[in-house]
Amino acid sequence: MPRWEPEARDRLRDAALELFLAHGYDNVTVAQITERAGLTRRTFSRYFTDKRDVLFAESEQLPAVLAAAVGRADPDLAPFAAMLTALGEVGDLVADAHAAERRAIVQGSPELQERGRTKFAAVTSALAAALEQRGASPATATLLAPVGIAIFRSAFDRWSGQPEAATLPDRIRETAAELAANLQPGPAASHF
Repeated sequence: MPRWEPEARDRLRDAALELFLAHGYDNVTVAQITERAGLTRRTFSRYFTDKRDVLFAESEQLPAVLAAAVGRADPDLAPFAAMLTALGEVGDLVADAHAAERRAIVQGSPELQERGRTKFAAVTSALAAALEQRGASPATATLLAPVGIAIFRSAFDRWSGQPEAATLPDRIRETAAELAANLQPGPAASHF
C-alpha cells in the first residue's frame, strides 16, 4: 500500500458521513469508517483524532477566523453592523456541500450536541473580544456576541435545510432583519 493515499481525508469524511447517516453516529466505529474508505486506522489518525473530529475538523479555527473578520470590517460600522458583516464573511467559508448532513448527524447525538455547544461558546468569547477590540464597551460586546451567534446558528439551520434557495450570508441578513423587526415596539407594547 502506498504511503500517501490521494484524497484520503475526503474519502474518510465521505465514508464517515455515509455511515453516520445510515446507522447513527453512536453505532459507527473508526474501523468501519476506514474499511468503507479503503484506508487504514493509521491513515485515519493522520487526519482526525477520533470520529467526532470528522464532523468538527477545523472548527477550532472558527473563533480566530471570525475575530479577524470583525477586525477587517469597515471601521465606520457600528458594532452590530460590523458583527453581521463578519458573520456573512465567515458564512461563506463554512457553507459546504456536507453542512446539511453534518447538521442531521449532530442533531441525532447528545454527545455531538454538547461538542457543538462547547465550540460555539469559544466562538462567542472570541466574537466578544473582537468587538471590544473594535471599541465596543465590554457590556455591549458581551450583549452582542451571543446575539450574533444566535443569528448565525438560526441562519445556518435555515440555510442547511435549503442550501439552493439562498446563500448562508443571505440567510444571516434575513435572520438579523427578522430579529430587528421583532424588536420594534408595537402599538400595544408595554414598557418595563
